[in-house]
Amino acid sequence: MLNNEQKVSGYMFSNERYNLIFDYLKNNRKATVDELANFLYVSSATIRRDLKEMQKRGLIVRSHGGALLQETANEVSIFVRREKNAREKEQAALVAMPYVTGFQSVFIDNSSTCLILAEKLNLENRTVITNGLQIAMRLTQKQNINLIMPGGTVHYNTNSVTGGMTCSALADLRADLALLSSAAVDLDGTYEHSAETAQIKRLMLKNAKRSMLVVDGTKFGSGSTYHTASLADYDVIATDAPDDIIAPYRAEGIDILNR
Repeated sequence: MLNNEQKVSGYMFSNERYNLIFDYLKNNRKATVDELANFLYVSSATIRRDLKEMQKRGLIVRSHGGALLQETANEVSIFVRREKNAREKEQAALVAMPYVTGFQSVFIDNSSTCLILAEKLNLENRTVITNGLQIAMRLTQKQNINLIMPGGTVHYNTNSVTGGMTCSALADLRADLALLSSAAVDLDGTYEHSAETAQIKRLMLKNAKRSMLVVDGTKFGSGSTYHTASLADYDVIATDAPDDIIAPYRAEGIDILNR
C-alpha cells in the first residue's frame, strides 16, 4: 500500500518505482500500463518510460500494453537494490566498520550493502577479491589496491559474474576475511534469490579465515529460496536492526551486533 507521500509522483524517484513495479510483477507475473499507473498514482507516460528503462536493465519484458516479468530476473538490479532501504544499508555498514580489521586479503560479495561498505573502507595495500562489477569499478578509482576479479558469466541485473568458471577460479583463492550480505535472514540461516549467488557465498565462506555477515534489518524474517549457510557459520553478524527484531536470534544463542 502506498502512503500519501508516495501517491504524489514528484516525491517518488524512478528507482523507487522500478522496485514497486518489479514487486508487483513478481506477485502478478504481468500487468498493463493502466494497472501500473493506477497502482503508483502516476501517468501512463511515466510508466511507459519506466518499463522501457527496466527492459534495458533486463528486469522485465515489455508486452503489448504492459509488461511481463523477465523469467531470468531472479535478482533485482543492483542499481535498484542500492536505492531500496538505502538508509538502513548505510547504517548496517557503519555498525560493521569497527569490526572490519586485521586482514590483508578480503573477499567482498556483489551485494549493494557490501558495495556501500567497500566504499567506506581503507583498502590500501590490501588484496580485494570480488565478483561484483560495481565494486571492482569503484575500487579501480582508489590507489594501491591489489584487485582480483574472477572470470565467469556476466549478469546485467546483479552486475556480477557467477557460474562454473567463477567458482573454479575462486576455489583456488583464499582470503583472511569474507564480507557478505544476503537476500534474506531467518533462524535457519541466510538465503539468496539465485542458486549461483548462494554457491559463490558458500565457497568463500569456506575459503576465508573469518567471515562477516552485514545485513540491514529489513532482511530479517523475509523469505527467499536458496539456503546459503547457517548463522553459526559467520564469525560476526552486523546489522542496523533494533533489539526487538533480533531478540529471537539472541535467544537462540546467536551473537548479533547492532550498535
